[in-house]
Amino acid sequence: MSLPKKVTLVEVSPRDGLQNESVFIPTEVKIQLIEQLAQTGLKHIELTSLVSPQWVPQLADHAEVIQKTKTFPGVDYSVLVPNEHGYQQALALNLKHIAVFTAASDTFCQKNINRTLAQSLIDYEQIVLDAKKRGLNVRGYVSCALGCPYEGKIEPKAVLEVSQALLEMGCDEISIGDTIGVGTVKDVQVLSELLVKHIDVHKLAVHFHDTYGQALANIYAALELGIHIIDASVAGLGGCPYAKGASGNVATEDVLYMLNGLGIETDVSMEKLLAADRFICEHLKRSSRSKMAIARE
Repeated sequence: MSLPKKVTLVEVSPRDGLQNESVFIPTEVKIQLIEQLAQTGLKHIELTSLVSPQWVPQLADHAEVIQKTKTFPGVDYSVLVPNEHGYQQALALNLKHIAVFTAASDTFCQKNINRTLAQSLIDYEQIVLDAKKRGLNVRGYVSCALGCPYEGKIEPKAVLEVSQALLEMGCDEISIGDTIGVGTVKDVQVLSELLVKHIDVHKLAVHFHDTYGQALANIYAALELGIHIIDASVAGLGGCPYAKGASGNVATEDVLYMLNGLGIETDVSMEKLLAADRFICEHLKRSSRSKMAIARE
């Protein structure tokens, strides 16, 4: 299959990237980062998670971030809703794009969201059904699709079953996540071939972490199967607290560099993206994990 002519980049750094930072990042810094990203040409940005501050102190300011961040024409903001309480908050804040989160690993579900995989699907079904009745866009995350820190290798069939369950309840899009970054090109090929055989490719996204430096190669493997929605995080921010050595999400700048080299359209400005990278890294007082950003220093 030929490569897609255009790719949609979903920026996850404000949520999946910053949530792993141990030192609290001021709300105004988060807002500035989001607004810079919104002016790069990115069309989809995940702002935060409506999770209890007890579990993720970094995102305790989620309501303020949502309320104070400027909107920009053509840019969709989404939030992760971990449960019914979070969903009700999303409705109160008048959000139109939400995401729910589960995993292809039952053990990971229990460790991460304190529910079994089956329980998570039951809980989310009511949320998704109600959200669709209200006209909201709903994304479903399937974590640990290529490997689990507790169960090891995950069978592609398990990923397909969870993805289909989320789609059947009404999710508009499924993001397939290599949460601990252990996947290889062969793993991605096998999984993607199965998924696109049973699921509309326009409803599939990939979310790859770069623990072993395989994320770009894995993204290319997904592109070859026609998958054209890619999650990424500016400066490679993020990581998985449940996976030793997990170094974070693939850097948006590095994905963009590869896509530009392939002649694939994104509408995203590299220079503006690098400016957002410098902004957040200066605040965090550390170097970017993006190879592109390092090369341009």
